[in-house]
Amino acid sequence: MIISERIFQVLKEKGISQKDFAMKTGIPQSTISDWKGKHVNPAADKIMVICDVLEISPSELLTGTDDSSKWKVDYVVLRRDSAEYRLLRDINELPSHYRERVVGYVDALKMTVEE
Repeated sequence: MIISERIFQVLKEKGISQKDFAMKTGIPQSTISDWKGKHVNPAADKIMVICDVLEISPSELLTGTDDSSKWKVDYVVLRRDSAEYRLLRDINELPSHYRERVVGYVDALKMTVEE
């Protein structure tokens, strides 16, 4: 089964119309119709939004089985103009021994806050 077929299967199981799915994902209805009619898969950059709307893991969408316990992945979406994004970018640019020091410092701060 190809990915687009799994999408339509989940839509049917969850009682979500193509129109509602299009509105929730921001993907044009014509594109979704092409997946069905032309038997093509969605673009890779749409997989996460599709999974969020369908409330399934990327693993379940791509393979048809929910083995997400093997792939525990946490992700966070940050705006590029946010302080958090700049902080993570700056830390990532540090040499590894400095990154380790930053992590140690954050751990020490967390311990003082918890007390």
